[in-house]
Amino acid sequence: MNRTLSEQELVRREALQKIRDLGIDPYPAERFDVTAFSSDVLANFDSEKGNYQEVSMAGRLMARRIMGKAAFAHLQDMEGRIQIYVSRDEICPGEDKTLYNTLFKKLLDLGDFIGIKGHAFTTRTGETTIHVTELKLLSKSLRPLPVVKSTKEGETYDAFSDPEQRYRMRYVDLTVNPQYREIFKRRSKIVSTMRAFFDRHDWLEVETPVLQPIHGGAAARPFETHHNTLDMPLFLRIANELYLKRLIVGGFDGVYEFGKMFRNEGMDRTHNPEFTSVEIYVAYKDYVWMMEMVEQLLEETTLKVTGGTKVMVGENEIDFKGPYVRMSMYESIEKYTGIDISAMTEEEMRQVCKQLHIEIDDTMGRGKLIDEIFGEKVEDHLIQPTYITDYPIEMTPLAKKHRTAEGLVERFELFVNGKEIANAYSELNDPIDQYERFVDQLELAKRGDEEAMALDMDFVRALEYGMPPTSGLGIGIDRFTMMLTNQTSIQEVIFFPQMRPEKTAEDAEAEAKEE
Repeated sequence: MNRTLSEQELVRREALQKIRDLGIDPYPAERFDVTAFSSDVLANFDSEKGNYQEVSMAGRLMARRIMGKAAFAHLQDMEGRIQIYVSRDEICPGEDKTLYNTLFKKLLDLGDFIGIKGHAFTTRTGETTIHVTELKLLSKSLRPLPVVKSTKEGETYDAFSDPEQRYRMRYVDLTVNPQYREIFKRRSKIVSTMRAFFDRHDWLEVETPVLQPIHGGAAARPFETHHNTLDMPLFLRIANELYLKRLIVGGFDGVYEFGKMFRNEGMDRTHNPEFTSVEIYVAYKDYVWMMEMVEQLLEETTLKVTGGTKVMVGENEIDFKGPYVRMSMYESIEKYTGIDISAMTEEEMRQVCKQLHIEIDDTMGRGKLIDEIFGEKVEDHLIQPTYITDYPIEMTPLAKKHRTAEGLVERFELFVNGKEIANAYSELNDPIDQYERFVDQLELAKRGDEEAMALDMDFVRALEYGMPPTSGLGIGIDRFTMMLTNQTSIQEVIFFPQMRPEKTAEDAEAEAKEE
């Protein structure tokens, strides 16, 4: 490790060697069984009942106040913090007091992992505390944790509040800012609740390829890689839709998959190039049925995760209880611009974009132009859960033609707080129609549209064997989690969001010389 160590790091490494010199392994291999967490003890200890009289706990040493032969400290585990009381004569009952006098008082540092055994009691000030009878070092920390600091004016500030550093070193963030753990616990509960909902309906959870020879299933720019053995290009999937529909062809009536998708696009507060979604496909259903199912799914998930159906998202109170408002794409644009674009040609649409001061370019076809108008003039108005339905056919190459309206497809997107969190179709199962729409996408690609879909002839072949009427849905887990945790940045709900390479001291020095 070729880097300059700070003074504090040097001190900790000296302590590490001294611990080893005492014959104590600072990184022991044997297990340490935990029988209680801090939250359990703090919530349920009752001195009259005399419970928690034999507990085994483990976590980081986060504070310490030594008073001669005894000390108070704080132990932080997965569930929170609890005070512990350490007495020299209690943990060192014999003549050898090394464990307390040398290890605990001098060589342990804040951030070290320790295991303790003891019993709960209440101090004179009424604080539930663990009286330690055994103490063991489980892992030595060689870097000091950031701590809350004080200014000359007496104000305090979080020493680890810079978002870039928090996202880059999430392991430190979760240690010194444990409140953020609740976001990820809630995220996990969102996924498990959805999974339980799907399983209750006997839909099968499956896994499909992440590396795909053809990028398909969505209009997006892919990441490309190369398989050396096969000597062929592969793409990180932008969607798992086409593989899941192949399974419907294969005879499953309902399949779903939680998984990572990858899109080589811009990054902002609601976009990360690597994101999580769940896609589900159910045979013999349509998009109207899917709207009703989504209302049930999101209402149930919100209720189980938050305790109610209403959540605060910024300044807006969002109610996920159904039914949700429904508007067609054309209706929504006319409502918020006053312009009916339903019968307009591509050239007329370009004039509307200029009139509305919307930036466009020559690569955009009619579908992209409609999408730009909608994104600029409609999305921000959709605060409460709203279904935008019946999209122009140019915008959706994989959806079934509308049963009554010419030029439209049976598709909806669910918008909440101005953001799209779900997308669904009555799936296109006519192989001839599907092939022709793929060909139309190829024409857009020739015009320079990097998000145009590729021609997937194997998928067309699958449809030629016959796919039953099917409805499909995709939900963005990251964005839904943002809403149920009231976060404004997608990076807050992803453990390890994508970041630019970290600058080293050498990089900074080189940049300074160039300037």
